[in-house]
Amino acid sequence: MASERPLVLIAGATGRTGKSIVNGLLASGNFRIAALVRPESVSKPATETIRKAGVEIRVGDINDSVEKLTEVLTGVDVFISVVVGWLIEEQRGVIRAAKAAGVKRVIPCDFATPGDKGVRELHDQKLGIREFIQELGVPYTFIDVGWWMQITLPLPERSKSPLKDRINTIWGDGNNRMLVTNLNRIGTYVARIIADPRTLNHAVMIWEDEPTQLETREIGERVSGEGDALKAQRIYVSADALRQELAEAKAARAKDPDNLAAKLTIVVTEYMLSIHILEENSLKNAKRLGYLDVRELYPDMPKHTLEEYAQEFYAVEDPGSTYA
Repeated sequence: MASERPLVLIAGATGRTGKSIVNGLLASGNFRIAALVRPESVSKPATETIRKAGVEIRVGDINDSVEKLTEVLTGVDVFISVVVGWLIEEQRGVIRAAKAAGVKRVIPCDFATPGDKGVRELHDQKLGIREFIQELGVPYTFIDVGWWMQITLPLPERSKSPLKDRINTIWGDGNNRMLVTNLNRIGTYVARIIADPRTLNHAVMIWEDEPTQLETREIGERVSGEGDALKAQRIYVSADALRQELAEAKAARAKDPDNLAAKLTIVVTEYMLSIHILEENSLKNAKRLGYLDVRELYPDMPKHTLEEYAQEFYAVEDPGSTYA
């Protein structure tokens, strides 16, 4: 019976990763799905879209009291958080509520690239939430997905994106490998992971391909049909220059803690340092950190490559719209 299917509650269901997860769970047919939606967002078109798709709307905010959130989480089997970056630290209350409500599995907001402490401030916050979950004794699964394919390939000349120079930059020598996954398929993997007892109290690495940055440029130059033009647009930034940019951004933030440009620069440069200089976003590193490999867990799932995605990416009038 449908009522016997596990109930999954998602915070952030209308965001980009959230939509992928909702779609993946719906497509599997194995779950009942609910979304935690703030009162001011209940009537928004995005909320109505998922409601029409069969998602139950539960009104609440992760900043509500633990008592109120416990009521919202009553009857929930799996809680998945895909909140925006500035709410990472605010997950503690809803995690306490999940424990009080008897939720069987909590997936906090990770869904990015693996790595050690002390490299990225945002990642350190996520690791802090993981430690909190473990100390609290809440059943969990931690899930990372590498870098989105959607923000991996170089943008063609016709793109109007203001991020073109940043996206077309090669950090370091470009030879370090990085894990990439199509954003739109994240939910397909999540549907398998949260139903699998082997993944309980483990971290899982979702990935589909592992190119070097130079290989991503070569794929883009070949598939886009703009080989010479894209090659001419390559911008190389050394590891030293990247570290200098990071130091300057931190100095600017120290002078003005509200400097949004400095804050954003810190996030971006720390991620580029982690991925392209320290090679933290690699399968070898993920396994060193104890992640289970999604390909090893589910060898029956179709294999996908960045080159396959590139055909779709460059067929769009302005691939830069992917970054919006």
